[in-house]
Amino acid sequence: QVQLVESGGGPVQPGDSLRLSCVASGGLVSTYTMAWFRQLPGKEREFVGSISASWIGSHIDYADSVKGRFTMSRDNAKNMVDLQMVSLKPEDTAVYYCAAVRTAGRPINQDEYLYWGQGTQVTVSS
Repeated sequence: QVQLVESGGGPVQPGDSLRLSCVASGGLVSTYTMAWFRQLPGKEREFVGSISASWIGSHIDYADSVKGRFTMSRDNAKNMVDLQMVSLKPEDTAVYYCAAVRTAGRPINQDEYLYWGQGTQVTVSS
């Protein structure tokens, strides 16, 4: 059973940067496709980015809405993934979730992910 714990959220101003972290236990992040999703107020959870398992190439994908602003990385030694966010906008305000699944694919659908963290709130406001 993989357990995921996110941290790093908080209130920031537009244009600020923030780094979210997701630490895993019970499994190696390098062997899972790890993803970040977010849930905006009143909206469905949406895909933010993912990094596939090492054994299928560590491919990184991003949603169009965050491309060029968000960067996902994996630290195998610390068994964690990060999401570096820059140039934050009010529309980035959401609860951000870390997710994992052992798959040969690169899913962007939340239904394909098996393990989830509890979420961390990011609020971008002036």
